[in-house]
Parts: sequence; structure tokens; C-alpha cells
Amino acid sequence: MSAFIGDWHALAVLFVAGVIPNQIWRMLGLWFGGGIDEGSELLVWVRAVATAILAGVIAQIVVQPPGALASVPDVLRYGAVVAGFIVFMLTRRSIFAGVVTGELFMLAGKWWLG
Repeated sequence: MSAFIGDWHALAVLFVAGVIPNQIWRMLGLWFGGGIDEGSELLVWVRAVATAILAGVIAQIVVQPPGALASVPDVLRYGAVVAGFIVFMLTRRSIFAGVVTGELFMLAGKWWLG
């Protein structure tokens, strides 16, 4: 079992350095943001910034693909973006649906191309 899990010291450091601080910020966010109206200008702005960041990351990955993604043809990468955007618009702007559609489109295209 030790070979499967690996070095437990590394897992302990990962837990202390990664999980615990993340959970603290999540709990503080719930505590402070619990009374904010979902239609407020602040949350509309936060949603817009999060969407813009996601769009920027996707654009960078499509234009300058890292690692194994560089072996995927440009047409397939751009097609995945278009398919994801169409589903995003058809599902009342569901970011989750758009991203999943783009990923599935790219995986299916790569499988079909071989």
C-alpha cells in the first residue's frame, strides 16, 4: 500500500500547504458573502471577471497549446472552441456545459483522427 500512496511526508506537506489554506478562504468567503444579494453589482462584476479569466486561459491554450495539446490540429482546437461557445449560448450561458462540450469535442476529434 505504501508504494501506491507514495511518500506520506509529501502528502502531509501537500495537505498542510494546499488543502488547509484553501478551506480557510472558502469558509471566510461563505461567512462574508452569505448576506450578499446574488443580483448585486458586485457579484455581477465578479462573475464577469471570472468569465473573462476563463476566456483568456482558453484563448492562450488554443493559440499556443502546451505539451501534448500541440499535437492536436489547429482546426480541431478551434472547432472545440466554437462547439463549446455554441453550447454555452444555447444553455443559457452555462460555462460548465460549454467547457465540457469543448473538451468532449476535442477528445472525440482526436480519437477519430487517430
